[in-house]
Amino acid sequence: MMSAAIPLVFWLSVWALASWAVGRELLLPGPLAVGGRLLVLAGTADFWLSVGATLCRVFLGLFWGALAGAVLAFATHFFPWADRLISPAVRVVRATPVVSFILLVYLWVARSAIPWVIAGLMVLPVIWGALSAGLEGLDEKWLELARAYRFSRLKTLGLVCLPALRPHLSAGLLTAFGLAWKSGVAAEVLCPPARAIGSRIQQAKLGLETSDLFAWTLTIVALSLALERLFRTAMERGDKM
Repeated sequence: MMSAAIPLVFWLSVWALASWAVGRELLLPGPLAVGGRLLVLAGTADFWLSVGATLCRVFLGLFWGALAGAVLAFATHFFPWADRLISPAVRVVRATPVVSFILLVYLWVARSAIPWVIAGLMVLPVIWGALSAGLEGLDEKWLELARAYRFSRLKTLGLVCLPALRPHLSAGLLTAFGLAWKSGVAAEVLCPPARAIGSRIQQAKLGLETSDLFAWTLTIVALSLALERLFRTAMERGDKM
């Protein structure tokens, strides 16, 4: 507990000293001012509705991106024609900056849908890459054994493929969650929906409410760290089962 508290106290002290040195709360509010503002915001229904809406969009993007990435990974592994058609497109998605996708998607879908669409697009190539690597590394002896015992494709998938792919999927999902979270909030900032954390950040910026801007940013960081820890714990327990 102490080992975790020491870095926190150190960086809060650095923040407080930097705020004191700047001397203008508009440019750099201190930890006490931001913490007080965060408590005020957390006491409002709008705060929790915005947090809930953002979480829903991020998890929706994570779900569809992971599902699409898994389907495409199996398709490109088992069908050469799918590999020739799909793999270059997935690599283009992976190489394209998220801002470009946000601006393009803004032309095609409703504003409220942009965050989860963008989050899914960022997740898809990560899951595709992780599962593709796992499929390439499958032990052919186990597949031969499954064929010798005349396992159905579904049984081979459940008893041979999925256990071997689980570590790759767990690592991919952890990386994908971080990308979904950051890209989803970034899309909310650039194309603000009616209710979202990104919309509140945009409003704080336009209104020069620096304490609010820091408070919402602190909320994003705290939620990201907490959810990533829960996600990692769930993945580790799943791997032990």
